[in-house]
Amino acid sequence: MKHYSENLKRLPPYLFNAINLLKQQAYKKKLDVIDLAMGNPDLPTPKAVVDRLCETVREHPNTHRYPQAKGMPKFRKAITDFYQRRFGVKLDYNHEALALIGSKEGVAHLLMAHLNPGDYVLLTNPCYPVYFNSTILAGGLIHDLPLLPENKFLPDLTKIPNDILKRAKVLALNYPNNPTSAVIEDKKFLEEVVKFAKKYDLIVCYDNAYSEITFDDYVAPSFLEIDGGMDVGVEFNSCSKTYNMAGWRVGYMVGNKDIIAPVEKFKSFVDYGVFTAIQLTAAFAMSMPQDCVKQQVQVYRKRRDMLVDGLNKIKWLENEKIEKPKGTMYLWLPLPDGFKHMGSLEFAELLIQETGIAIAPGVGFGTYGEGYLRLALVTRDNRFHDVLLRLKKFFAQQRSKKGK
Repeated sequence: MKHYSENLKRLPPYLFNAINLLKQQAYKKKLDVIDLAMGNPDLPTPKAVVDRLCETVREHPNTHRYPQAKGMPKFRKAITDFYQRRFGVKLDYNHEALALIGSKEGVAHLLMAHLNPGDYVLLTNPCYPVYFNSTILAGGLIHDLPLLPENKFLPDLTKIPNDILKRAKVLALNYPNNPTSAVIEDKKFLEEVVKFAKKYDLIVCYDNAYSEITFDDYVAPSFLEIDGGMDVGVEFNSCSKTYNMAGWRVGYMVGNKDIIAPVEKFKSFVDYGVFTAIQLTAAFAMSMPQDCVKQQVQVYRKRRDMLVDGLNKIKWLENEKIEKPKGTMYLWLPLPDGFKHMGSLEFAELLIQETGIAIAPGVGFGTYGEGYLRLALVTRDNRFHDVLLRLKKFFAQQRSKKGK
């Protein structure tokens, strides 16, 4: 049997496959697993949205035919209307909006459509793994932009070597950020990104999938609302987190038409697009009153507060407090005191083996994620009480062992 492609061989095992293996081992041991590893929404899709899909599928059999890879005009119009209402950004739904089978697929297809072998992607580290993996599959090269706490998990663009900038084609950014949960407090950063992209002829790939999952009066901006943003960039968003439609696989790309056009062409060769009934239902979700979004944000806020307050009470960190993030559905935590000598993967393995709590090791998101852990707020509220009880007992047992 012939081996698979060299680019595919260069990829590490997928992070969540490794976590799933740990969970399977825990299930075999009859552990009660609490899964906080993957950002897989546990809240239901709004009933009105589900009802609309059922009606569309039942009453409109023509939607069962092949869809348009570009996306139905009604869906694309709903996207651009949403951007006008939410961000004050005016878009042409014919040329500046594209339906995606989730934003993950869109990121991969953008890199496939634009990169040539040897092109560099300026990539934040840590990052959502699809950026790294898709760059490798497209034959591109990666230059890491470290996300460090002293920089509030924003990249320092001034430290990129000139020889890299000459070969760079794409700058990928994601705020509110997965995995660090960092947000952009000052739009001046995005203004500098626009200037930087224009100076070095870069495509800005801005992932805004968590734009609606924010707390404490923080409102996430769009890159496209920044003066000049439309000249250099595209933005990805999705119904997965906003409307708990993760399994429906529907998202979109908006922005510069000359950046979008090659992606549309690429998609026409490799997929048929999103099921028409789902596109039409997504258009309904984006157009209806957004009270359901506000309600789920309050659920995530309650869970965030419960978990952060509890972790501080049991002294996850002995001499400092964990801060509450202003965006996303994640906590990005340093390894707890007493365990900093361990790698994040080793700690995650120990934790699930001893407690049944599954979390994502930071190193799975990049080398600069080492020393951190990502916890997703994706289980019933009462289970966070169980998490805290188990962690308190776990810390006591581990520290007792070290004391012997």
